[in-house]
Amino acid sequence: MTYDQLPHIRADRPHPRVLRLTLNRPEALNALTPEMHRALTEVWREIDADPSVSVVILTGEGRGFSAGGDLDLVSTMREDFTTRIQVWKEARDMVYNMIGCSKPIISAINGPAVGAGLVLALMADITIAGHSAKLIDGHTKLGVAAGDHAPIIWPLLCGMAKSKYYLMTCEPLDGREAERIGLVSLAVPDAELQAKTEETAVRLAEGPQSALRWTKHSMNLWLQQARPIFEAAVAMEFLGFTGPELPEGVAALKERRQPKFPEGSPV
Repeated sequence: MTYDQLPHIRADRPHPRVLRLTLNRPEALNALTPEMHRALTEVWREIDADPSVSVVILTGEGRGFSAGGDLDLVSTMREDFTTRIQVWKEARDMVYNMIGCSKPIISAINGPAVGAGLVLALMADITIAGHSAKLIDGHTKLGVAAGDHAPIIWPLLCGMAKSKYYLMTCEPLDGREAERIGLVSLAVPDAELQAKTEETAVRLAEGPQSALRWTKHSMNLWLQQARPIFEAAVAMEFLGFTGPELPEGVAALKERRQPKFPEGSPV
């Protein structure tokens, strides 16, 4: 894989040792196609092995960071076991590969970051949000458990009480509120977002590389301890793709209305 061949992802170098990846489907708020999801799972291994890269910036083109996954793919996952298992594996590996990449990753969160887009935003090592960023974990609104990245990192970042509130209600957070509760590293005015991100990336790229990478590795041992929790949550999320609540969640999103989920649950 070469960076200029990544699907709907633009690669450039704002600094010789800084690789910037820009999600580039602005007409769809950078929603991830299946090919983008796969690429954003695997690219971190390539970056880890690339001696020319010291720091990565991840951001979105236009008005949003990423609106998450494609609803057509969600429907296919429900109907097709092979697709469901493939995406389950990618969902796990996206988190593990970002944790395992030795190079610092910085996200510049502009506008909406939802679903898989929120995974990419929050699993970065340094997260910088614009004031008008809109962070939403929409899993329960879709009718599946909040799996993906949520259980491995939200309680560490902002505590259990805030995590449960936002993951269960799917209430959006803007950049200021996300910074206030500790969910992101920094919140800055929208007009300053890209400049602040580049400044931070260059500072790290010109810093002591072994010290920075070992610091990332040691800090991420906290996340590694949560692997059993993460595995269980992702398994329950994908179990939900076969359940009775998902079709109503998908229909409501497509029709832009509040869902009317079945009453009661066998769980």
